[in-house]
Amino acid sequence: MLFIEPTFLFIFLPVVLFTGVILRPGAANIFLLAASFVFYYIGEKQFVIALFSCAVINYIVGLAIGRSRGRKSASWYLAGGIVFNLGLLVYFKYSVFFIDNLRSMGVVSETGAAGIDIHMPLGISFFTFQAISYIVDIANRRAESKSGITAASLYITLFPQLIAGPIVRYRDLASQILSRRISVEGFSYGAFRFVMGMGKKKIIADPLGGCADKIFGIPPEHLTTPLAWLGISCYTLQIYFDFSGYSDMAIGIGRMLGFRFPENFNYPYISRSLREFWRRWHITLSSWFRDYVYVPLGGNKNSTFRTYLNLIVVFALCGLWHGAEWKFLAWGLCHGAFLILERTKAFRFLESRAWRLGHLYTLVVVMSGWALFRADTFSYAISFLGAMFGFADGDGIVFNAGLYLNNEIILLSIAGWLGAFGVAPMVASLIKKAGAGLFGKEIIAFHYGIAVAKLAVIVLVFIASAMRIASGTYSPFLYFRF
Repeated sequence: MLFIEPTFLFIFLPVVLFTGVILRPGAANIFLLAASFVFYYIGEKQFVIALFSCAVINYIVGLAIGRSRGRKSASWYLAGGIVFNLGLLVYFKYSVFFIDNLRSMGVVSETGAAGIDIHMPLGISFFTFQAISYIVDIANRRAESKSGITAASLYITLFPQLIAGPIVRYRDLASQILSRRISVEGFSYGAFRFVMGMGKKKIIADPLGGCADKIFGIPPEHLTTPLAWLGISCYTLQIYFDFSGYSDMAIGIGRMLGFRFPENFNYPYISRSLREFWRRWHITLSSWFRDYVYVPLGGNKNSTFRTYLNLIVVFALCGLWHGAEWKFLAWGLCHGAFLILERTKAFRFLESRAWRLGHLYTLVVVMSGWALFRADTFSYAISFLGAMFGFADGDGIVFNAGLYLNNEIILLSIAGWLGAFGVAPMVASLIKKAGAGLFGKEIIAFHYGIAVAKLAVIVLVFIASAMRIASGTYSPFLYFRF
């Protein structure tokens, strides 16, 4: 069930919010756990068994680890739990990829691999990572296993962030599951985040994504440089507003129910380096890889070579986490390579230049990476990148940018880049400062005016989004496929 489906917006969510608000935390947790399984079952049917198994088995493993701390058996329980979670992920997400590659190498016969089609359950990349962090944190004494099966299962299955994050740590959510406070202020803030996230998805991401889809569907021999840059600009905005929109909606639902989920985005396109970009983009994933892969591998505490190797391993895994395709591995390795470059003397020269140069460098690298990310095949990605940097084969007669660059795309692109560069909060801050200077902080009318303007924006965004939902086609969030 999508957050932008009428069934979710006007039936499921109101029922869950009303019931979750009026019940006490203990009863509300049981209700939310049941609602989360219903939410998942509606979209995935029998694959809800995988989610149920993940929740129950990790709870049992966590109990076993907690009871055997200080003994060797705790390490065996932890290893078994990690193998189980990775086994779920590998089977559902990577089996076909492995078999296809073995078949291409002649290791598996065509007849022996024929007809293999394994469905990947939605959200499996997210809830298995949360489950791993649960048992690892218990083993490292960062969390306790005594909160009960309802609390542990709700942590893994909580529907707002179940499908596409943010990836939450149990130690950050445990106290909120057991005891939380729902306030009018928190509920109104959550509603604001939810509606703004819906607007990001329906008003900006979907139309720009439609333009990007058309351009990435052009045969490589007809691509021109302006077309390639228009396509990658649209996709760069689409993936940011689509994914950050989902995160906003998840954070908003959580806040309305009394939970505080971590932020997942912090204006990543204003970054001046790839290192900064990964501190701002998909924050909960990058911090997960840092804490559960990079640091255990040794981080940057060993030799320079070992640090570089750790970075490559982490970003190779990060690439494969996004999808079982060679293009995702290449995308991850490219990011890893640039992160290594940024640790060398060559990048220190770039850092010493004006910040605009670092910003331009980061945008070009990120957008080039998105070309790998978006292209249907690795070979098409190479052709598209070539077109971006002047090696285009198209003559601009059959396909040209004018065919796709209408008034809506121009307006949404301008609004999108302004939004991605954080202009809106800057303007809001200036208005508040100007108001304080003109009227003083105690002028109630000014603050009421700001509140009314904010409410008007929410209403307009909700109406515009609802109109697009009513007239549009099925458009799942991009990260559902990962």
